[in-house]
Amino acid sequence: MYYEHTVRLSGMDVDGRGVCKASALLNHLQNAATLAAEDGGFSREMLIERYGAFWMLARSWYRLERPLCWEDEITIRTWHRGGKRAMMYRDYDIYVGGELVGESVSAWVLAGVEDRKLLRLSQMRELEGTEGGGLCKQLTLSKLRMPGEMEERDRRRMGYSDTDINGHVNNVHYADFACDALHLERYGRGKFVRTVQIDYVGECHAGETVTIDTAVQGDELFARGRGQGGDERFGVCLALDKLP
Repeated sequence: MYYEHTVRLSGMDVDGRGVCKASALLNHLQNAATLAAEDGGFSREMLIERYGAFWMLARSWYRLERPLCWEDEITIRTWHRGGKRAMMYRDYDIYVGGELVGESVSAWVLAGVEDRKLLRLSQMRELEGTEGGGLCKQLTLSKLRMPGEMEERDRRRMGYSDTDINGHVNNVHYADFACDALHLERYGRGKFVRTVQIDYVGECHAGETVTIDTAVQGDELFARGRGQGGDERFGVCLALDKLP
């Protein structure tokens, strides 16, 4: 079983060159996942009512074969892999004009609304029979290994506008935090973000200040967000490619 969602990229999705930002694509992928969950009968509202829990993103990854641009009409086809333990994978294929131009994988957990404790997916009968079957990808997402030496590049105060319905900073903002700290307006000149992986380690909330460290290793760019006590909140790894 899969779900399809189509959207035309607007001026809000792209940078000054008309190229889709990493955060915008991640946002569209997340929206597709939300719509797919609602269509499959395991929406946020149902989960809160029956299980006192909600979906929380643990890791996300995507890879593009070419840049997505202003006014591209993208179709996202998505399905989940099922699962019995705490983590469930969701897969995505990304099309433009019927051409497969990218793919994505995300890892989700069910967390209690009040205590953030993880629930086993085997408790959710609503998931049975709704997985993608033969469509399911084999890729799994291991925790990112940050470089041993990273340099502090930014301190960012989390604000009201960063938060979402779950009461914490929305996950797509971390891509923007990383791209800003890495100064992609300079470093990424003539390039686009080809691949991204983000690990969501700890929640951030409005009023907190997050320190962002960066490093470059070969073709990979890294960013790490730390709370005021030094605890890791998120990790990001980007790879760039030349614009055609």
